[in-house]
Amino acid sequence: MRRAGAVLSQALSAVAAAVRPGVTTQALDELAVLELSRRRAKPAFLGYHGFPASLCVSLNNEIIHGIPSRRRVIREGDLVSLDLGCLYDGFYSDLAVTVAAGPVSPEAQKLIDVTRSALAAGIAAMRPQGRLGDISHAIQRHAEAAGFSVVREFVGHGIGRSLHEDPAVPNYGKAGTGVRLTAGMVLAIEPMVNAGGWEARILEDGWTSVTKDGGLSAHFEHTVAMTDRGPEILTSHGQ
Repeated sequence: MRRAGAVLSQALSAVAAAVRPGVTTQALDELAVLELSRRRAKPAFLGYHGFPASLCVSLNNEIIHGIPSRRRVIREGDLVSLDLGCLYDGFYSDLAVTVAAGPVSPEAQKLIDVTRSALAAGIAAMRPQGRLGDISHAIQRHAEAAGFSVVREFVGHGIGRSLHEDPAVPNYGKAGTGVRLTAGMVLAIEPMVNAGGWEARILEDGWTSVTKDGGLSAHFEHTVAMTDRGPEILTSHGQ
C-alpha cells in the first residue's frame, strides 16, 4: 500500500501541476490516465458503479464526482478539486487535492487552506487504540472554527484490497466514539468543506454533487495507515 500510495501521489501531483486557465477537464483526465499507466497502475474510478472517467474534476461549487468533459474549460479564478484513485499490485489508494487556477479571492484561498489543514487535524487525531470519532471531531471542529461547514452526505472510508471498505469515516462527529483504531487499519480520510451550508444536491448527470446554496467547496484526501507508532500518510509524496 505504500507503493500504491507513492505511485498515486506522483501521478496526481503531475495532474495538479497542469491546472491552469484554458485547460479542459478532459485533458486533465487523459493526463491522469497517462501518469498512472507510466507507473503500471490502473485508474480505480473508471467504470466504478458506472462512473465514466478516471479522474473526478469538480469546479467551484461542485463538491465531488465532477465528470471531465472536452467542453468544460477551466477559467482563471476557478477552484479545481481533483480526486484520483489507483489500483497497483492488488492494492488501492485514494487521494484528492484542491488547487486554484490562477489568483482567487481571499475567501476561496482561505477555504483551500482550511480544508487542507482540517485534513491534517484529522490525521493528527489518529492514535493507536483511539476512536474513529476522534478523527471526525477534529475535522469538524477545525473547519467550523474557521466559519465553514463540513459536508455530511459523503464521507471517507477504509481502503485496501477494495476501493471502499469499512469503516465509513465521517467528517463530523463526537470524540471518543466509533470503532477503535488499531494497527493495520488503512483509512481514506477526506474532508469536503463548504464556504456556506453543508447541504448538497446531485446534478442531472447522476454523479456531480454541488453545494445546495451555490457556495464554494474544497476537498482534500490522503490514504493513511494506522501503525503502532501513529498515523503514516501513504500518499504524501509531492503533496
